[in-house]
Amino acid sequence: MITLALAGKPNCGKSTLYRAATMAHADIQNYPFTTIDANFGIAYVRVPCACRDLGLSCGSCTSGIRYIPINLIDVAGLVPDAHAGKGLGNQFLDNLRQADAIINVIDASGGTDLEGNPTEIGANDPLEEIDLVRNEMAMWLFGIIGKHWPKMQRQAQQRSYSLESGLAEILAGLAISEQDILDAEHSSKVSLKGAGEEELLIFSRELLRISKPIIVAGNKTDIASKDSVTRLSQNNVRLVSGAAELALRQAASAEFISYNPGDTAFLIPEPDKLSLAQKKGLDAIATYMKEHEGTGVQAVLNHAVFDLLQMIVVYPVEDENQYMDKRGRILPDAFLIKKGSNPHDLAFMVHSDIGAGFLYAVNARTKMRIKESYELQNGDIIRIVSTAK
Repeated sequence: MITLALAGKPNCGKSTLYRAATMAHADIQNYPFTTIDANFGIAYVRVPCACRDLGLSCGSCTSGIRYIPINLIDVAGLVPDAHAGKGLGNQFLDNLRQADAIINVIDASGGTDLEGNPTEIGANDPLEEIDLVRNEMAMWLFGIIGKHWPKMQRQAQQRSYSLESGLAEILAGLAISEQDILDAEHSSKVSLKGAGEEELLIFSRELLRISKPIIVAGNKTDIASKDSVTRLSQNNVRLVSGAAELALRQAASAEFISYNPGDTAFLIPEPDKLSLAQKKGLDAIATYMKEHEGTGVQAVLNHAVFDLLQMIVVYPVEDENQYMDKRGRILPDAFLIKKGSNPHDLAFMVHSDIGAGFLYAVNARTKMRIKESYELQNGDIIRIVSTAK
């Protein structure tokens, strides 16, 4: 399953954003290091369900909206020099090794300093937080590589030893592959053979960019100044309000409103059931959503998965004529798979035995057999034929 991590300085609203996205409990307080241990939960990306294209009702979507689960981690806050042990130090950085991509949460309101201490709204520059996360992660990665580098250089004098494959073994626990290393070496124009500290730091920054892509989310946008919001937008920061999303999900859970995560508006079926304070709060959220086309929480999750990680959605079925599995369920599963994958890759995702016994695949939309080399497209419905049952 895809794993995203929420990273940022303390008190930037990560835990509120995490709770809004997962509806899991997370301690939310207005002081640094509220989160000591990482929170692990399930969030969802949102796509139009393929059943509507087919004129069917699958029973696995909500009004034609398909929500596909992903892992979400809310890690402890990051402060300057965390890689050297300041704050919670490497506890933060170590939790990021599991992430496929990182959502760098910054305080769009400018109401907290780099240490996470509350200040007046607008007293700090949110853009400074972007370099904080990137720099600390790069220095952390640089430290791991540097620890092993002298020994690796000695081993590199042997013709049979590859620095790239050796480094891949060391970084395997960070989900960094040898191909990531080769790509970083090429794009950074750094040759690992004979590289010194300066070259290794450049290489580490590039390897981080490739292996742990980052999207920046400006949280607390609902209390930020218009000038700050405009500036953040001009710097490719995704605008979100975790507090607004959390309030909407809680109101929907209590059946005060009708709202699907990712909608740009909500409905109040029975306004008379709401108190004046509730109406005022919902009115403020409605105004914010109209200005920003929603709370931004679902949009940032979708952007991370589909744009940053280049994933697509594919539906495996066992009956290509009825679009069902063997239990008669219509489109019961929706898989996130890397763009450029083929049917054999999908077979292994369904089950390792099915992948090992793969024979061929059928495109359920066209009823045509497709080649193993066929590049899967977003929304494909695929029947896998395998020797495995």
